[in-house]
Amino acid sequence: MNRFEGKVVIVTGAGSGIGAGTARRFLQEGALVALNGRREHKLRETIAGFDPAKSLVHPGDVSEEDYVKRLVEDTVNQFGKLDVLVNNAAWAIFGPFAQGTTQDWRKTMATDLDSVYFATREALPHLLKTKGSIVNVSSVSGLGGDWGLSFYNAAKGALTNLTRSLALEYGSRGVRVNAVAPSLTSTEATADLVKNEAVMAAFRERLPIGRSATPDEVAGVIAFLASEDAIFINGVNLPIDGGVHASNGQPNFLSLLGLG
Repeated sequence: MNRFEGKVVIVTGAGSGIGAGTARRFLQEGALVALNGRREHKLRETIAGFDPAKSLVHPGDVSEEDYVKRLVEDTVNQFGKLDVLVNNAAWAIFGPFAQGTTQDWRKTMATDLDSVYFATREALPHLLKTKGSIVNVSSVSGLGGDWGLSFYNAAKGALTNLTRSLALEYGSRGVRVNAVAPSLTSTEATADLVKNEAVMAAFRERLPIGRSATPDEVAGVIAFLASEDAIFINGVNLPIDGGVHASNGQPNFLSLLGLG
């Protein structure tokens, strides 16, 4: 498929994980892609094997307002327009709420929420011209709480509702705004969790599919939401969770009673 032939896309946090998978998916489908991330060498790894003329490697910190302005300006200057913004960059700290610091809180909000505000604000004038779309990468942690992730829950919960609000405001003006909400995904950031058998056994109790997602699987859904195939989808926070939200939270009676 070449659903994005001639389309211009910005992907933040594109140096690894879901962001890297998403940038590659758009490149595979013919897009011109601006890749943001903190580490230039990781961004170059993402685009290895693709035509370098179809990408813009743009390292920087999206929690910094002036940098985000440059990212959007440089993308439009190089490629002439903007069709899709994928707000993916994120950071999380794990631990008891009482042990978190003000610095931890500020970093989480700056990376996970301020960056989305800056990028969306700068991108919208261009997206209104192209009738483009925004896809935010939220999390199942933005749809419900977790033990030990209170700061992250707060940021992703805000992003979930920001997605809805922007969809209401801009949908009638031709810009669709949606989000994906992945569960556990196998990335650099989750490598220690995925290697921990006790943790994975607990996840399998909650994941009907029985495994973590891959970045490419999440990227496919992001590309769908950004494409014309999803032209009437707006304001959705789509779980990519292997069936976690199919449960009402009660235990697996079949397993406990030895019936399945």
